[in-house]
Amino acid sequence: MTTPRKGKSADELLPLSVVLDEIGISRAAWYRWRNRGLGPEAHRLPNGHLRVWRSDLDDFLNTMEAA
Repeated sequence: MTTPRKGKSADELLPLSVVLDEIGISRAAWYRWRNRGLGPEAHRLPNGHLRVWRSDLDDFLNTMEAA
């Protein structure tokens, strides 16, 4: 789903499974990272599922490459 976002021309909300595949970590590692305040910002939908904006994931991955 593509939707306009404040300050962005178009962005996409990605399901957690896609994010985990792109980062290359397990779901358990994701939750450890979240507890430590690491990783891209995730948003919980009304149905309880987590989504991450494509731009937030790209920014996070670019930061990790620079480190």
